[in-house]
Amino acid sequence: MGAIFEKKTLPALLLALVLAGQPGLLPAAVVEGVELPDTVQLGASRLRLNGAGVREKFFFDIYVAGLYLKRPQHDAAHILAQDGPWRMVMHFLYRKVGKNKLDEGWEEGFRANLKSAERKRLRPAIDRFKAFFPDLRRDDEVWLDHLPGKGVTVTLNGQILGRVEGEGFAVALLRIWLGEEPVTRSLKEALLRGLP
Repeated sequence: MGAIFEKKTLPALLLALVLAGQPGLLPAAVVEGVELPDTVQLGASRLRLNGAGVREKFFFDIYVAGLYLKRPQHDAAHILAQDGPWRMVMHFLYRKVGKNKLDEGWEEGFRANLKSAERKRLRPAIDRFKAFFPDLRRDDEVWLDHLPGKGVTVTLNGQILGRVEGEGFAVALLRIWLGEEPVTRSLKEALLRGLP
């Protein structure tokens, strides 16, 4: 399957007229029925939706992912080399993803994109990050927010679960989607290719 971008319908265009002058309230894309706003506010920065797609596993849609950056970027290495603010949105589609499965998924992602020595150095941060997550269910939405100098904040359905600080963790986390061995190639491409 993959990302599905739908054009705005007439009702959506009428809504656009009503909400004119209120950036961030209108969806920039609809992916598998999930509306993703064009912009989000993170600290003092307004971030734009860079790309969005679907994480699939064994033919099942697991979650919609949306990557927000200060400026559109289509080169993964360039994004990973910057220390700017970003948000990764994960809107879950699957009926239930248990904590054990989530932990396995995070470990797979880190293992695929980090050398052993780097994983060992980041182990306390990785374990702290994994500990924040409960079981997740359909329509749960996770925000992973990075602010330079403050670390990565994990928010579930609007409630902050915690923050992971420490040098290198934010980039290591983002590599799960944008690294040399991303969760899926199609999702990486969707997060980088921009919106139509």
